[in-house]
Amino acid sequence: MTDQRQMQIGEVAERTGLSLRTIRHYEEVGLVVPSARSKGGFRLYTESDVERLMVIRRMKPLDFSLEEMRDLLDITDRLASVDSPPAGADLERLRERLDAYRKTADARCETLRSRLAMAEDFAATLRGRMEAGA
Repeated sequence: MTDQRQMQIGEVAERTGLSLRTIRHYEEVGLVVPSARSKGGFRLYTESDVERLMVIRRMKPLDFSLEEMRDLLDITDRLASVDSPPAGADLERLRERLDAYRKTADARCETLRSRLAMAEDFAATLRGRMEAGA
């Protein structure tokens, strides 16, 4: 971990498309923790932190609550653990929970696709009315 390049919050915000305020909020609610702090107290992030923030960013449009995000990140952290990897019944429970989130994400994506199709149809109707009145 110490070999990873460290970035300040501004660079992380630029790379993720998240605001400084949003990144700080995610830290306050425990979704992401900077890997280190500089001697001056500035937050320092690694590529792993950026990847975690991108996962959070991708969950947001699917209306996952902060608690759901926290739970899902905990599941993926535990499944990726090298120090104490889950096994047996614990591993099976984690996989089942992860699959439940996948199904939820799939269903929410389908809802968004349906809503987008309706919105595009509406926009096309408005364009048609504009052209008819021109």
